[in-house]
Amino acid sequence: MREPKLRVAVIYGGRSGEHDVSCLSAASVLAHLDRARYDVVPVWISPEGVWVIGRDEPSGDPRSLVTRTNDETGALVRRPTTWCGIFEAIDVLREVDVAFPALHGPYGEDGTVQSVLALAGIPYVGNGVLASAAGMDKEITKKLLAAEGLAVADAVVLRPDQAERTGADLLSAAEMASLGLPVFVKPARAGSSIGVTRVDSWDDLLAAVEAARAADAKVLVEAAVPGREVDLAVLEHPDGRVEAGPPLEIRIAGDRTFFDYAAKYGDAGTVFDIPARLDAATTAQLQEYAVRAFTALDCSGLLRVDFFLPPNGEPVVNEVNTFPGFTAMSQFPRIWRAAGLDYPDLIDILIQTALARSLETAGRRAMAS
Repeated sequence: MREPKLRVAVIYGGRSGEHDVSCLSAASVLAHLDRARYDVVPVWISPEGVWVIGRDEPSGDPRSLVTRTNDETGALVRRPTTWCGIFEAIDVLREVDVAFPALHGPYGEDGTVQSVLALAGIPYVGNGVLASAAGMDKEITKKLLAAEGLAVADAVVLRPDQAERTGADLLSAAEMASLGLPVFVKPARAGSSIGVTRVDSWDDLLAAVEAARAADAKVLVEAAVPGREVDLAVLEHPDGRVEAGPPLEIRIAGDRTFFDYAAKYGDAGTVFDIPARLDAATTAQLQEYAVRAFTALDCSGLLRVDFFLPPNGEPVVNEVNTFPGFTAMSQFPRIWRAAGLDYPDLIDILIQTALARSLETAGRRAMAS
């Protein structure tokens, strides 16, 4: 007798600057979910925060949930097929077996949507509230990983209440001497390299900070770490086993100075080497460090850990990503495909892990009551 299908809600879009990236990730998830095993409910969150419950169209663009038509003024407007507020959306989500938040950036990857799902008792794929919030904030990530004994790049944090600091007041002479040049200026709570600038002269620091502040009021000025850029993907299995896949090395086109938004999503010159050309000892070390980062951040389901490998010395954690890019060509799925795990099987593991974690939580609550 065939097992009943699981009902899966794929949540995507959102209010962050990574809205379109989220839609691309969701398109791959929707296309690869096995309809023999799953009934799928697409849930799109508009850039304005409107929740749209759509019909399952696995071959379509998930943004087709929103059609554009001429209104009486002749302008193009959004016409959601079925729209609702967040509380109405939660009522729909309570009817699914598991939610799959394919969200990137603030208002989704940072624990906000995860907290809503947790409060409503809806099992969901991926990291919980704490790991999502900590992993989104680069300052907090650095502190937790450093406490675990992992090397991180030196940085100075410019906080929201220091927004009046401009020009020569942005950094002290001692801070500039300690960081050296070049530095990277980053929004503390944004992804996809949005608002990130490489600064080779202190004269350019103010403009870089202003660009970062457009994405987040809290900004990091981070020392550059020379070396190879290598990513590790960490996956949790339904039985609780956590493993890291083969390392992936990023090689960017010669005219780019770092792996920026354009290099990530639009540059055919970007090359991913999987597995990276590393000796066995270095590969094992990076895999160990990636799993340690997963544990230090209290992660669940998945994590991507990005390292710099200096010519000499310890690997340095650059950033982590609690829900990395999830198109079929993104680093995380590519790494697991190189390990022999196809994209649909990867999705299955994430869903089954979420359900196993939900059952475990329910069991602990039952024992405590």
